[in-house]
Amino acid sequence: MDRYRSKVMARHTNKKRSASFNGRRHLRLDSWILRHLQVALASLGRLARSPFSTLMTSAVIGIALALPAGLHLLLGNIQQLSGNWDGAATISLFLRQETTQQRVDRLVKEVRAKQDVTSARLITREQALEEFRRLSGFSGALDSLGENPLPAVIVVEPLTETPEAAEAMLNALRQLTEVEFAQLDLQWVRRFHAIADIARRGVLVLASLLGLAVLLIVVNTIRLEIQNRHAEIEITKLIGATNAFIRRPFLYCGILYGLFGGLIAWLLVTLSLSLLDSPVARLAGLYGSGFHLQGMDIAVLLLLVSGSTLLGLGGSWIAVGRHLNEIEPS
Repeated sequence: MDRYRSKVMARHTNKKRSASFNGRRHLRLDSWILRHLQVALASLGRLARSPFSTLMTSAVIGIALALPAGLHLLLGNIQQLSGNWDGAATISLFLRQETTQQRVDRLVKEVRAKQDVTSARLITREQALEEFRRLSGFSGALDSLGENPLPAVIVVEPLTETPEAAEAMLNALRQLTEVEFAQLDLQWVRRFHAIADIARRGVLVLASLLGLAVLLIVVNTIRLEIQNRHAEIEITKLIGATNAFIRRPFLYCGILYGLFGGLIAWLLVTLSLSLLDSPVARLAGLYGSGFHLQGMDIAVLLLLVSGSTLLGLGGSWIAVGRHLNEIEPS
């Protein structure tokens, strides 16, 4: 009986210790969150007390980030526009002369049913002859021919975006027994993708350089802030404050600078696209296209804001780590 009581008491004591430990852990977590929230609000208030300098620094960061973000969106719109051109990559299947009209119609349906085909349209022998007669100017010579020498043609628009995939589709369609000759003009497609690849690399290089510029801007701004608060930091160290405690408000200042800069960059890009959308739409309408500029989606916005915030944090961490250790109470 005594052994049973001791086990129950031990179990009860362990439960109380565990509950006490969990309570202290939650208390420490709540206290940690509260301290960081207080420092973040204090840093926001300090920036709000000097709105002009805060706006200037954030605007410089926003302009630096808006350029690569805008070029990235512009490149994406150009690539989207290229997919809507009437001159998009097409495969021309020249059919054998002896192919019957019934077999031609069935072949068009088979090609159109393929998953990687956007559309397939038939140019009959009569339509090809009439178009050649209208464009070539040799109508008299064509009338002297006993029969139509032109074959029926199936014009296929592939659902592919790369030259390699289009060429693979060409080789597959070339194996059809009714096809005598298949043609695909890949030269302009290769050139466009080469130019687009160069543009993507250029945007990446530009974004890296401007990201480094943003980092240096934040480093210099936080360095000046540390110098302005030199005496305050010395007094705080004299009363026993640690470097981590002193570092925290400067880190939050860098985060806020980066956040404001990212939001300003988004605002500048959105405003620029809205100003360009109307004339671009009118120009596209002259070519029979309903193209409109696509703005920044939520994924790109989150990437921009989070990237700018991380740059602000990194710049402030570098500045604080270099200059804070140099300040010691005399």
